[in-house]
Amino acid sequence: MMLSWKQLILLSFIGCLGGELLLQGPVFIREPSNSIFPVGSEDKKVTLNCEARGNPSPHYRWQLNGSDIDLSMEYRYKLNGGNLVVLNPNRNWDTGSYQCFATNSLGTIVSREAKLQFAYLENFKTKMRSTVSVREGQGVVLLCGPPPHSGELSYAWIFNEYPSFVEEDSRRFISQETGHLYIAKVEPSDVGNYTCVVTSTVTNARVLGSPTPLVLRSDGVMGEYEPKIEVQFPETLPAAKGSTVKLECFALGNPIPQINWRRSDGLPFSSKIKSRKFNGVLEIPNFQQEDAGSYECLAENSRGKNVARGRLTYYAKPHWVQLIKDVEIAVEDNLYWECRASGKPKPSYRWLKNGEALVLEERIQIENGALTISNLNVTDSGMFQCIAENKHGLVYSSAELKVVAAAPDFSKTPMKKLIQVQVGSVVSLDCKPRASPRALSSWKKGDAIVQENERISFLKGGGLKIANVTKADVGTYTCIAENQFGKANGTTYLVVTEPTRITLAPSNMDVSVGESVILPCQVQHDPLLDIMFTWYFNGALTDFKKDGSHFEKVGGSSSGDLMIRNIQLKHSGKYVCMVQTGVDSVSSAADLIVRGSPGPPENVKVDEITDTTAQLSWKEGTDNHSPVISYSVQARTPFSVGWQTATTVPEVPPSEVSGGGGSRSELVITWDPVPEELQNGEGFGYVVAFRPLGVTNWIQTVVTSPDTPRYVFRNESIMPFSLYEVKVGVYNNKGEGPFSPVTTVFSAEEEPTVAPSQVSANSLSSSEIEVSWNAVPWKLSNGHLLGYEVRYWNNGGEEELSSKVKVAGNETSARLRGLKSNLAYYTAVRAYNSAGTGPFSDTVNATTKKTPPSQPPGNVVWNATDTKVLLNWEQVKAMENESEVTGYKVFYRTSSQSNVQVLNTNKTSAELLLPIKEDYIIEVKATTDGGDGTSSEQIRIPRITNMDARGSTSAISNVHSMSSYIPIVLFFIVNALW
Repeated sequence: MMLSWKQLILLSFIGCLGGELLLQGPVFIREPSNSIFPVGSEDKKVTLNCEARGNPSPHYRWQLNGSDIDLSMEYRYKLNGGNLVVLNPNRNWDTGSYQCFATNSLGTIVSREAKLQFAYLENFKTKMRSTVSVREGQGVVLLCGPPPHSGELSYAWIFNEYPSFVEEDSRRFISQETGHLYIAKVEPSDVGNYTCVVTSTVTNARVLGSPTPLVLRSDGVMGEYEPKIEVQFPETLPAAKGSTVKLECFALGNPIPQINWRRSDGLPFSSKIKSRKFNGVLEIPNFQQEDAGSYECLAENSRGKNVARGRLTYYAKPHWVQLIKDVEIAVEDNLYWECRASGKPKPSYRWLKNGEALVLEERIQIENGALTISNLNVTDSGMFQCIAENKHGLVYSSAELKVVAAAPDFSKTPMKKLIQVQVGSVVSLDCKPRASPRALSSWKKGDAIVQENERISFLKGGGLKIANVTKADVGTYTCIAENQFGKANGTTYLVVTEPTRITLAPSNMDVSVGESVILPCQVQHDPLLDIMFTWYFNGALTDFKKDGSHFEKVGGSSSGDLMIRNIQLKHSGKYVCMVQTGVDSVSSAADLIVRGSPGPPENVKVDEITDTTAQLSWKEGTDNHSPVISYSVQARTPFSVGWQTATTVPEVPPSEVSGGGGSRSELVITWDPVPEELQNGEGFGYVVAFRPLGVTNWIQTVVTSPDTPRYVFRNESIMPFSLYEVKVGVYNNKGEGPFSPVTTVFSAEEEPTVAPSQVSANSLSSSEIEVSWNAVPWKLSNGHLLGYEVRYWNNGGEEELSSKVKVAGNETSARLRGLKSNLAYYTAVRAYNSAGTGPFSDTVNATTKKTPPSQPPGNVVWNATDTKVLLNWEQVKAMENESEVTGYKVFYRTSSQSNVQVLNTNKTSAELLLPIKEDYIIEVKATTDGGDGTSSEQIRIPRITNMDARGSTSAISNVHSMSSYIPIVLFFIVNALW
């Protein structure tokens, strides 16, 4: 029953708006297939299957050869669900093509065609067959001539009496195409009666023909002759894709011909092609397009050869490449529906609507299998089928077209209630209500209409896009969707948050087994967002429950630090901290190297055994990030108790391989020689290998002396202070031993080429001069600046006999000590490194000061109270050859302390503010440009027991009073006794 236009509109509204009825057009679950009914079968019915689903449930009807079947004829037909049961099948009435039609309120679909055939085999006619008379050596063909039949047959021949069947070989062949028996060369043993046996492969019925007598002629034996092909395949034979093709070929001849097969194009046969029945049959299973072509059967004997040719052509029934699918589309829209199938020859297409040929009109067109319908209306709804066909078959594809008309509705596709985005990002707000035809959309933020600008744009599908989001974009956004059937609103609240940033990320670490570490992962995030920390180890999510004995997440709400306790070797790898919020995610990675004890050596072998020794070899095992230092070898015998350390004689490489230094254009390599007890025999020496850093090939040389600790390679091409990789190996008369680990060495440096500048000399005292200069310009590529050499000599001395002082490379001054007083000294400075010294600077000079006065301050008088000491002494007068006195120094300390305090004054008196609670020791010296003069005699001021005390360096009773004194100006602490 078909619905009216108004009913279809109503159903469309109900289906789209109410959602109460889930209507579906018919869809086949099972379709009828070709059937063969054996005539005479005890089963008196044939069932053709047909089942479809749909809502409402479909009802069915059938056609035979394009005409409706009258299902009211219950004595002939019965409908079981959708299945058609044919009762008492009759080959005269029921043979043909059947189709099932499934219909509900949404439309009709038609099944594929199914052929019903009847298999039968009638008896041979009973007339006698004529005798066949041949000469010995002649070939013969005995004809079968099968009786009327339907269905595939197989053939065999009886020789004389059942069950003696003719056995096929290179001389005898039974064609399964014609049923005939071919004998290439008749022999006397072939004389007898031959009966053709025909069997139906469908019904298994068997019938026998009349015997054919075969006799020999008496007029002689047939001579030799070339092959004559009697069984051959057609000149053109179509073959279906995936089928098994059998080509027959057999020839008569004397001698018996040999049969061979080949392709005319010379291509070899694929491995799937087999020959059967002594090359009489070529079998090609699963026939494909590459198997098509011309094939040749070659029959050959000593008298000649003959060839039969035929061409296999490839064909394929249509096979779907693109099926049509159900379409729900709005009124007034346009439909483009494409179906595509492969096949050979190329399929053609036609369309059905509700089981009938689609009527074309101006707005309904078909082109290359594609259906287009413009300006759809509800009456276009229905069940459509695309049929692809060629002369070998056809296929159906079914789908429902539902043309709907509905007002906008957000119930099935609601807008997101909340969207969270970051400041500065781009956000798209979707607005996709179900509506037919498609709704037009407008937007509001709060009560304000949203207008397009440089940041805000309306999307083609009705959505809203905001670029470079700011905090001002926070709010409620409403989409108003409208078409001619109504309108509806949907809302979304937009939240804008600050981006998440990792403030303290994990860093690469190098640890040892058993340690515990913390990999930090701390973030700054928007307080509106919940945050989640996740750790990955070597790409796998860390399971804190499973690995709780080692892994623990620590830290506060903004920290996801990972603590790893009791680290093991298995914990080496890459750790990634993943921080996720509802808006964004950030991550940071770090590599953790765990060093531990080495793994076991691998591939341990015993290479050579003598009466007293065994030669062992092995490969290094895993070093677990810690280089192997040595190996321990243990052994046991049937007579030993457990494993015992064996005495080993390793062929060891030199140790302490290093180098550097030398002269320009030299590479110096050094090592500690191998002790004689480890040289393992005569002819011991060293193999020195080196190469510039980054170069692949090694340069090698041999050092034959076992005691030599160094090798110097000289070459003008060596750049100063260049890095080289070096290693030193060993050898003896037995062969080469191992190399030392590769180390890096610098080539010789280039001596300095520039002299220090701005050199100056300044006299500090009668015995010291300070020399200063500006540092020479220096680049790392020149090597290491070791220091400066200061050369000096006095006036009247020989420059060649000069003295030298060296200072470090970071110094720019030096003091010359132990000089003679009041004498001119000359000095020059030069830089040096391991390659040598550079040029001297210009010579400068300075004159030492005169010596300090030899006269000490005399007659030191003191006067003490409980809080201070008053001192007075005689003036020191310098001689002509001595430096003028510029002042005095008073040195004092308690008798129980070693720290000395100093008072400077330019007078011959001083006041010391001292609590006299223990003995004090005091000395006075004159000061000059040439240094401090001779010290006065020590005076001891005893601890005060009465109100005041007096004394002097000459006698206690010799007291000199002071009419005036100058207060103490400065105090110094000296950390050594004078």
